[in-house]
Amino acid sequence: MRKYNIPIFIPHRGCPHDCAFCNQRKITGVDTDITPKVVENQISEFLKTIDTENSTAEIAFFGGSFTGLELETQEAFLKVAGMFFPNVSGIRLSTRPDYINDDVIALLKKYNVTTVELGVQSSDDLVLQLNSRGHTFDDVIRASKLIKDSGIALGHQMMLGMYGSNPQKDMKTVDDIIALAPACVRIYPVVILKDTALEDLYNDGKYIPYSIMDAAELAKDVLCAFENKGIDVIRIGLHSSDELESDGNIISGPYHQAFGELVESLVFREKIEAEIKSRRLCNCELLYPCSKNQVSKVIGHKKMNKDYFKSKYNIELKCFNKGEAK
Repeated sequence: MRKYNIPIFIPHRGCPHDCAFCNQRKITGVDTDITPKVVENQISEFLKTIDTENSTAEIAFFGGSFTGLELETQEAFLKVAGMFFPNVSGIRLSTRPDYINDDVIALLKKYNVTTVELGVQSSDDLVLQLNSRGHTFDDVIRASKLIKDSGIALGHQMMLGMYGSNPQKDMKTVDDIIALAPACVRIYPVVILKDTALEDLYNDGKYIPYSIMDAAELAKDVLCAFENKGIDVIRIGLHSSDELESDGNIISGPYHQAFGELVESLVFREKIEAEIKSRRLCNCELLYPCSKNQVSKVIGHKKMNKDYFKSKYNIELKCFNKGEAK
């Protein structure tokens, strides 16, 4: 059965902070206030496009800090979302870790919210301070416990390459998130957007972003670390949008439309290279078993793995599925 998210973007609503990297309107492509009626219309129109008999859909409030809204406003949105049960399977939302308390949890439980994703970003308090996050990692620990104790599924969102961070600090964040055992995680490499404090730091030479390949190599290690602990990685890299990709909106940084596939290609490259080294292969053809939906990742984004093994080992990499080489 196919699963869908019905994304409802509420850019920057509920959040008084201007984090160094943040320009939600550029990220989401939404630049207007969202009302409950607009939400109702968006959900209705989305449901018309899918086969609800053979799929499930989850309403997802993203783009702002949902639980930072007034409780009455939160309830108005949640009430609209609740109108669509049982045609939707659940409600998920993203928010800040310092905007979770007992009253908020009670409201979310009342309207059958299924998942809350916290914007963790980093477990290093100095990095959080340098990026004007306005919360500490202790807030993440406290909020994560409240969410899990309530029976709502916990999600975490983290960023790679924040101002003041480095690969070692990023991997420490991974370890700290694993210790809190969320059900799912999103991984976002920091991209410098127009009209942000990070743009100023970059222009002043105080911030150097990761390159695309450095970010992808690091994200590969992060992905493997989470998956090895049974934590579902549901997103790697920013969602592409016309607004985000308009001329001048992305100043610099590791933005790539297929960043997730790039990272997964590197995961397979590492596995295949380990096999090549263990078997001391070179100057040959290597048939690698994989499922049909893994072929592009094994061969690599734009055949990057195929070219890599040909250049380095003179090995012709091919995939086979059900006895057929590709």
